[in-house]
Amino acid sequence: MARMECRCGEVLSNSTVPNNIELRVYTEKEWDSIMESDTIETWNIPLPTYDVWKCPRCERVYVFKEGSDKAIKIYALEE
Repeated sequence: MARMECRCGEVLSNSTVPNNIELRVYTEKEWDSIMESDTIETWNIPLPTYDVWKCPRCERVYVFKEGSDKAIKIYALEE
C-alpha cells in the first residue's frame, strides 16, 4: 500500500481496496497476451507493467513503472 501527495495538494492512497485512485491499465500487447491464454481466472491475470493513479480533485494522472515509488510520467489536463 502506498500514499503520496498530488501536486494539487490532494493526498492519494491505495490503502483502501477497492479505491478510485489506482487504475488497472494494460498495453494492447499485455491485454492480447491475457486474452490468448487458454484459461483465464481472476487469480492468474497478471498485474499491468505500469501502475496508474488518478487524482480525484485535479484529475492529474501519475504513471509508475512496476515496483517503483517514483512517477515516470505525470499528465495534467489542459482544459
